[in-house]
Amino acid sequence: MSAEAALPRRAAVEALGTAALVAIVVGSGIQAAGLTDDVGLRLLANSLATVLGLGVLIALLGPVSGAHLNPVVTLAARCVGRRTGDGPTLRDVAAYLPAQTVGAIGGAVLANAMFAEPLVRFSGQDRSAGHLLLGEVVATAGLVWLVLGLTRAGRAHLAPAAVASYIGAAYWFTSSTSFANPAVTLGRAFTDTFAGIAPTSVAPFLAAQLLGAALGLGLAAVCFRRPAPALAPRDVRRPARPRSPESPLAS
Repeated sequence: MSAEAALPRRAAVEALGTAALVAIVVGSGIQAAGLTDDVGLRLLANSLATVLGLGVLIALLGPVSGAHLNPVVTLAARCVGRRTGDGPTLRDVAAYLPAQTVGAIGGAVLANAMFAEPLVRFSGQDRSAGHLLLGEVVATAGLVWLVLGLTRAGRAHLAPAAVASYIGAAYWFTSSTSFANPAVTLGRAFTDTFAGIAPTSVAPFLAAQLLGAALGLGLAAVCFRRPAPALAPRDVRRPARPRSPESPLAS
């Protein structure tokens, strides 16, 4: 099956994966808020569920779509791939970004439904303070630096554990609790629960994330000068085994 023919399936996987990620983040936040009034314990439960869920999703979906699950990862891979000749095409980007965004919103609605919350209730949690935006710049820069660095260093196979571990750590060392994902940020505006973000705070967060992504690209260029393929979906697939023409799975 050609990469072009597989694009609808890869975009669907990005939508489903991002939906699952947001359902994990929002659902674990709702569950934690219902179990304890201690904000620290809530954050611990929320971050632990996110680490475990994100690692599983990357391991599961990486061979199909690259498991970007994040517009800044897709855009960063495109920026690098434009120079190396690899990475997502413009058509990939045009398919992935809407899929990730729709998936994120769907994941928030699903989490609301699972816990008998209103399906859509915009969050009232204001997160527009300057120190929180700085935290988002740092969190996103570190994520992009890590993802591109793993690829350039030939360590992409470590992504499930490394990326999940970084996000878990960034929940605690950044003031914003590390959204670091424009699609997830939009999705979390649709839930007025522990993990929510007020719609008025979304645009500043997106701007901080884009700035962080640009800084992450710069950090990767400085630290890993050797050109290497970016995180293209086809780059993370294992070579297909030869199949006989009779095989129902033959492409």
